Amino acid sequence: MPDTLKITLAQLNQSVGDIPGNAAGVLAAREQAKGSDLVVFPELHLVGYPPEDLVLKPALIERAAAQLQQLAEASASEGPAMLVGSAFILDGALHNGVALLDQGKVAAVRLKHELPNYGTLDEMRLFQPGPLPEPVILRGTMIGVPVGEDLWRVEVCRHLADFGAEILVSINGSPYEMNKDALRIEGVAKRRAVDTGLPLAYLNRVGGQDELVFDGASFVVNGDGSLAAQLRDWEEQVFETRWTKTVRGWRCDRGTVEALAAHPEDIYCAMVLALRDYVNRGGFRGALLALDGGVASAACAAIAVDALGPERVRAVMMPSRSTAGAALEDAAACASALGIRCAPMPIDAALESMDAMLGQEDGDVPSSRTEEEPERQLRAAALAILAGRRGSLLVTSSDKSDLGTGDAALCAGAAAYNPLKDAYASTVAALASWRNGHVPRIGLGPAGAVIPQATLLRGRRDTARGGPYGSGRLPEGEMLDAILVGLVENDKSVGQLVQEGFARETVRAVEDLLHSAEYRRRQSAPGVKLTSRNFGRDRRYPITHAFRSE
Repeated sequence: MPDTLKITLAQLNQSVGDIPGNAAGVLAAREQAKGSDLVVFPELHLVGYPPEDLVLKPALIERAAAQLQQLAEASASEGPAMLVGSAFILDGALHNGVALLDQGKVAAVRLKHELPNYGTLDEMRLFQPGPLPEPVILRGTMIGVPVGEDLWRVEVCRHLADFGAEILVSINGSPYEMNKDALRIEGVAKRRAVDTGLPLAYLNRVGGQDELVFDGASFVVNGDGSLAAQLRDWEEQVFETRWTKTVRGWRCDRGTVEALAAHPEDIYCAMVLALRDYVNRGGFRGALLALDGGVASAACAAIAVDALGPERVRAVMMPSRSTAGAALEDAAACASALGIRCAPMPIDAALESMDAMLGQEDGDVPSSRTEEEPERQLRAAALAILAGRRGSLLVTSSDKSDLGTGDAALCAGAAAYNPLKDAYASTVAALASWRNGHVPRIGLGPAGAVIPQATLLRGRRDTARGGPYGSGRLPEGEMLDAILVGLVENDKSVGQLVQEGFARETVRAVEDLLHSAEYRRRQSAPGVKLTSRNFGRDRRYPITHAFRSE
């Protein structure tokens, strides 16, 4: 029995449904890991994670099974064994699981026991739980393979230890969320390692998938809880770890410990990678967006350029009777600093035609919102048409504060994506300031101050006549965001927020807008999840309801 092992962690991107492409990535990583004993791949890597209801298609499972068999046959050639995550049908039940491929065959299959059913994760409606798993045997060593949620619950790891596991190798598809890297290491992995006395290798996928993004950031901890290796975040990496068997059991030799992106770079990278993969997998030629001289649109432009490069990003300015000349000058300066083309597209003539067409009917109730809506929707419709003509993705710039209060324009049927969807306005402003002094580690854009200082100083609502913010009903900036965090992330009542020092009238106004804007959020563009409670699958409210808190 050997007293050393080499285990390679393949922290890879993947494409949901692209089984041949994902399999090609497996073989390429195996070739890279030729000197290892084992190469490990993320959760459901073969079919892509999360597959959602696509995994219910029998044809997909059949194709995955056939591809897995081909990979098993490839394991007969010189090189390491493989642990590959996939979906399996066993005894008529659909499972999330992992296969050990070695010496030309499927040597073992283990099934996920704990199925998450919270937030964006709802595997219980797709898969059946497997039995408590037992270790697999590789080169005489017993390896426990907890899959995803199996690691977050104590029972599976203890069971694996009780049945002789000597090393834990956990494969995951763990979506990014602010502060989650510390939770994974300190709150989960180290606890399992110390609880079982076993070293633990944690492998996570990287890349964007619709409204989720995965940061990678895989790592290894030893049985005493010490960190032995830390992979990069936001990038693919095929990384070999070396293990030695001592009198106290297996231990991972100290390896490279990469520094992870600190806040706010982590949020910015999440937006960049999510947008990049959405554009490329969606078959779009590039991105189109409107620049108005405001912080949100400038931040979106910088994110798009960092995601795709300046040559794949186009911008337009849409001057009208409500836009200020200085703001448009700043928009042009931002485009120039980012190296993107920006064309003017005046809309006053179209607005006048729309006003004449709509007229004024008896019984119409004028308000700031109804007066703004034609201009907002005209902009959205024009952008949608232009994006469609160019084969580009329309990138929208409504932040979470806009969406929370219904101050976001609808997308007029466009194929669109919103990188800012889960970022409050104060967060967006901080990101814009940060970007002026830094280039993100995965960015393709230029260095330097790409967002004019005047844009940063202007404030959120000075570029155009704007929604409830301009009416005096609601607070600006950090106060509004703090109220929304309380209502959305923490489910606090009006009374609880009043006790924290906010005015009851103000909180009530925010709550009313939050609930009444649900229909607008249902029609908004998808965007990347950043917080613990995004507008989407994390928070599923009825569109119409009468409840208000006290």
